[in-house]
Amino acid sequence: MYPNKKREKAIELLIKYDYSIASVIAELGYPSRAALKLWRKQYLQAKETGRARERTRRKSKYTPEQKQTAVSYYLEHGRSLMRTIRALGYPCRDTLRQWCAELHPRQRKQKRSIAHFTREQKRKAVIALCSRNDSAKQVAESAGVSRVCLYNWKTKLLGKGGNRVMKDKREASLPEEKERKLAELKDLEVKIRRARLELDLLEAAAEIIKKGQGVDLVRLTNKEKAMLVDALRSKHTLRSVLTALKLSRSSYYYQCAIKRIEDKYEQLRVRIVELFIENNSCYGYRRMHELLKKEGKRVSEKVVRALMTAANLVVAVTRRRKYNSYQGEATPAPENLLERNFHATNPNLKWLTDISEFHIPAGKAYLSPIVDCFDGALVSWTISTSPDADMVNSMLDMATSTLRKGESPILHSDRGGHYRWPGFLERIERSGLIRSMSKKGCSPDNAACEGLFGRIKNEFFYNRSWVGVSITKFMNCLDDYLHWYNNGRIKLSLGGMSPMEYRRNLGLAI
Repeated sequence: MYPNKKREKAIELLIKYDYSIASVIAELGYPSRAALKLWRKQYLQAKETGRARERTRRKSKYTPEQKQTAVSYYLEHGRSLMRTIRALGYPCRDTLRQWCAELHPRQRKQKRSIAHFTREQKRKAVIALCSRNDSAKQVAESAGVSRVCLYNWKTKLLGKGGNRVMKDKREASLPEEKERKLAELKDLEVKIRRARLELDLLEAAAEIIKKGQGVDLVRLTNKEKAMLVDALRSKHTLRSVLTALKLSRSSYYYQCAIKRIEDKYEQLRVRIVELFIENNSCYGYRRMHELLKKEGKRVSEKVVRALMTAANLVVAVTRRRKYNSYQGEATPAPENLLERNFHATNPNLKWLTDISEFHIPAGKAYLSPIVDCFDGALVSWTISTSPDADMVNSMLDMATSTLRKGESPILHSDRGGHYRWPGFLERIERSGLIRSMSKKGCSPDNAACEGLFGRIKNEFFYNRSWVGVSITKFMNCLDDYLHWYNNGRIKLSLGGMSPMEYRRNLGLAI
């Protein structure tokens, strides 16, 4: 219902908008089209008669005597609304209730408060009913309910068949939570199945194909994967196992078809095992092939080898160790004093030495130089056809003859036997040199001397034909090159000067 002010406002807008009902409703938001038409009709009628239509009150269709009769019957016959209506044929329940409130307000039947029972109370009452220690009436009275209510509880709790559990109102009121829990449960079940499948695959791989722990199932051959699938088909679906092994269905059935094909070497396998055992397990595949050939069995050596490998027929052989005359180091090795630091601030502080071989058609020649780390100059060198003690000792004698009083450079070498012979050690001690040696088998510890050999061979030895050159001539050519290396070959690290020229430029005596 709308007050008169709102009605008048709507009628004024209707007149203003030339009786456009849609425009009025669009602006005001009320009323409905039918209500606005009714207001318009009432407005026009009032305009014609000159006064507004008064609202009339609907006349009651029941007399006061009928009201009194109905209320009296209600009070005298148990105060039941439906019994009164059935007996008199009037009125409706709401009307009768209204009459009772008007005529006898205190005599109206009061509603009893509904007792609320917990789920646990209902469960105990149903258990007492089902146990039948007392009658249903006694159980209902002890629970404070009627027999009908007690049986309703039983139906809700156990169902008509006695197996259904009473639904919790909270579950019914939370369907989304229930769906979410079910989805989580399904995800957990999938993860458990996947983990169980992976564990079964690993156990089957260890048992059937003898693969240890840490095996990569994807890297197995298709034949091995097919064996695992056959072993687990009773526990898991074919699709899940194939997916876990990344094996296509066609490849699996291909392996199954291969197994059904008759093995054409079945009898030959048995005979090879028999021959291997008869001959004290001493024959390899070549002699086994000869035995089979004598028996008239023509097969390839490769087939025999493959069949023996498949049957794990291996000849037990004790491998003898290669002869090695090494009996350890002759003398204790000194420390590595250079630690790969091949830079020196003055001459005769750090010397390097080693031996390199030159192989030509006429024979072999050996070079043993001493290199100064100050400028890379060759302090001394010897060339010989044999890397013996005389070559190394003479090289050391020439180098120590260039030293001044008080100079005692560090002489670094590898751990070769040439630098541990008594004669070499005596010369070291007499000249006051300090020994330093590389780690065993570690050429980078003497990298500067190795680099010298590389330059000599790249510039002098490689990419030349030494055919027809005698070993003596080769040694003379090498000696000439080394003189040129010291006096004529320029080095960019020395400012474009040779080592000897560099020393003269610094005013160092040679």
